[in-house]
Amino acid sequence: MSASHRPATTNHIAVLAFPFGSHAPPLLGLVRKFSEAAPHVRFSFLSTAKSNASTFSAWGSNEGDRIKRIDIGDGLPEGYVLGGKQGDMMEIFLEGVAERFKNGMEAAAREMGEGIGCLISDAFYWFVGEMAEEMKVPWVAVWTSGPRPLLTHLDTDVIREHIKSSGSREKPLDFLPGFSEIQVDDLPEEVITESLDSPFPKFLYKMGHHLPRATSVLMNCFEEIDKDIQSLLNSRLPNYLNVGPLSMLVLMQQPPSDDHGCLPWLDNHPPNSVVYISFGGVLCPPPHELAALADALLESGIPFLWSFRGNAEESLPKGLREMGSGKIVPWAPQVQVLMHSSVGAFVTHGGWNSVLESVGGGVPMIGRPYFGDQRLNVKTAENVWGIGVGLEGGVMTKSGVLKALGQVLGSEEGKLMREKVGILQALAHKSTGASSRNFSRLVEIVTKS
Repeated sequence: MSASHRPATTNHIAVLAFPFGSHAPPLLGLVRKFSEAAPHVRFSFLSTAKSNASTFSAWGSNEGDRIKRIDIGDGLPEGYVLGGKQGDMMEIFLEGVAERFKNGMEAAAREMGEGIGCLISDAFYWFVGEMAEEMKVPWVAVWTSGPRPLLTHLDTDVIREHIKSSGSREKPLDFLPGFSEIQVDDLPEEVITESLDSPFPKFLYKMGHHLPRATSVLMNCFEEIDKDIQSLLNSRLPNYLNVGPLSMLVLMQQPPSDDHGCLPWLDNHPPNSVVYISFGGVLCPPPHELAALADALLESGIPFLWSFRGNAEESLPKGLREMGSGKIVPWAPQVQVLMHSSVGAFVTHGGWNSVLESVGGGVPMIGRPYFGDQRLNVKTAENVWGIGVGLEGGVMTKSGVLKALGQVLGSEEGKLMREKVGILQALAHKSTGASSRNFSRLVEIVTKS
């Protein structure tokens, strides 16, 4: 019998993380929270060497031997020259990923000296469900995006059939409960496409069919943000547990560094006066959109803090970089920035972590989505919750950015957005008790399975 197929024990849990974007850090945060609740359990955290180095260094190391880093191969051919497209690396990684994780678990079982009694993974790793069934151990699937995108992946077949029969992408999705304000074009591309040639649509489609067989499905969310959708998911998925916002439950336990002095800089500005800008750690807007955003900031004179990934000197005009009311940094402590009273608007790509952190800080959003769940997140914030706006035409133009800034910062509409996001902010803070109880429920499910 192989090391990973020894008789099950819940003293050793393998965690299989996706090494790109903002997937691994919240998963490690969840594991740390689990570890606090069950100190007798040890974890093997499996991801690529590059991802693990970044994720573990950001967290520091205070778990002793309870959480062990296990590096797996990234699937890149020897001598492969990294290009500019991270999407290409993601697709290469997903080819043959199940076998690399299997080898990693074998190594983890040998290093720990005991078999694996539970598998925790990103939800779209559908193959982990099959591994767990073969090993006769629980599978805990962690969905790192929001409830609405997850529901669309569960209902992909129904949605595709609707598109075929209606012949239009502009009609509202009123056949889905709670989606009357959403159109087909707002959905993740992986839901709309019928092609399963590339890994992502295939993985997400198969996830929709495998998730109901999981032992438990965890969501980085809180129930009150979308109660009707949450109720639907709860009725269709086993042991569906909201364990978020993780930024409040976990990340705040260890305040990140502020090497670039973002928080003291914000201290010098009045309430709701600063625009915070960040498009996450994966993408950078195209040059013409960066120029449009820069022109709008220059013309408006609005104070801004921009967490800019890349070379600001090459990508942004000199006038913006020298603008006295602006601050451009390579990294900012986003959770703390969004909780600062001086921040009045958040220009974002609409990734789920950013949406939750914006809600946690009570800051309305200006959304420029690019791929995946981002369009649906932004449209939900705008049309369903009323806590943000999208940009005219879906891209950044000077006039579009100026209009959005005026809406959020200088109008009655913006005041109403702040009131609505403030209500959600209070519910998010209040939900930490329920999420902590759900962690306890998770520990009980896993250790007694």
